[in-house]
Amino acid sequence: MTHTPRLPLLAGLPLAVGAGLAIPVQGRINGALGARLHDGIAASVVSFSTGLVLMILISLLLPRGRAGLAKILPAVRSRAFPPVYVLAGGIGALFVFAQSFTVGLLGVALFTVATVTGQTVSGLLVDRLGIGPAGKKPVTGIRIIGCVLTIAAVAWAVSPRFAAPAAASAGASGGAAGGPGTLLLPLLLPVLAGFLMSFQQAMNGTATVHYGTPIAATLVNFVAGSVVLWTAWGIKVAVAGPGGPLPGEWWYYIGGPMGCVFIGVGALLVRSLGVLVTGLGMIAGQLLGSLGLDLLMPAPGTVVAPATILGTVLTLAAIILATLPWPRGAFRR
Repeated sequence: MTHTPRLPLLAGLPLAVGAGLAIPVQGRINGALGARLHDGIAASVVSFSTGLVLMILISLLLPRGRAGLAKILPAVRSRAFPPVYVLAGGIGALFVFAQSFTVGLLGVALFTVATVTGQTVSGLLVDRLGIGPAGKKPVTGIRIIGCVLTIAAVAWAVSPRFAAPAAASAGASGGAAGGPGTLLLPLLLPVLAGFLMSFQQAMNGTATVHYGTPIAATLVNFVAGSVVLWTAWGIKVAVAGPGGPLPGEWWYYIGGPMGCVFIGVGALLVRSLGVLVTGLGMIAGQLLGSLGLDLLMPAPGTVVAPATILGTVLTLAAIILATLPWPRGAFRR
């Protein structure tokens, strides 16, 4: 087992924020690809397959990648960690599928709030159970307050977009917006995907410790996720036929490489920061990236409202509150 050095909070948290910047860009690309193909599963397959090709190249070309590649099978055979951890990529496959399938139905706002809620709650749980390589971290009152404020701030930041799904539903139904039940099932998918993301980060972080590099853990993720998605797509084609043809524009194919960034960085950071803090840092990056997209490359009808900016600032404040090194025993539950 190779022990990767731990990063201090002031170094690790900006890395988590930087990795989170890729999430909204990936979400917009995968959502657009799913709409173009009329097939959310096919869009997920494309995203994961491009990411897998990139990780294979990195693993073969870089010395550290080759070293990690050589440690995968020995670590799994020796049961250095629970074998189910190699299936963590299936969670990533679920997240990408949720992006491709539900962003068009829910809009970016509801999708973001749903995934952030699931991820924040499970981050507390995973740290409390000590599933990740950072070990057990206590559930304190400050951490709970910070998590609740984060969810509320994210909801406030994206609240100007809440009208988009309702307007789309109204147009599709001839004027009447769909009721809450219409969005319930699509909403549960990103909540579940967000909830499982913390477990994925914990599994990847543990595997990284034994592989000696996040490159190997990221590669295993993309292998497992690709197998799941190709199987699902094969069943879908057999039942309903294929979707539309692949587009020619190059930018539809960079969602997978962006996934390599936040999976790899997350696997590296959870040992140092813990699952909750890593997840909160990525949430901050996700909001900042969404705000940047809306300012620099707005989608049709996008308006950056004051609530979006103020909610983003409040989210950053809530994350700082939850991650500060408060005195031991303060607000402990």
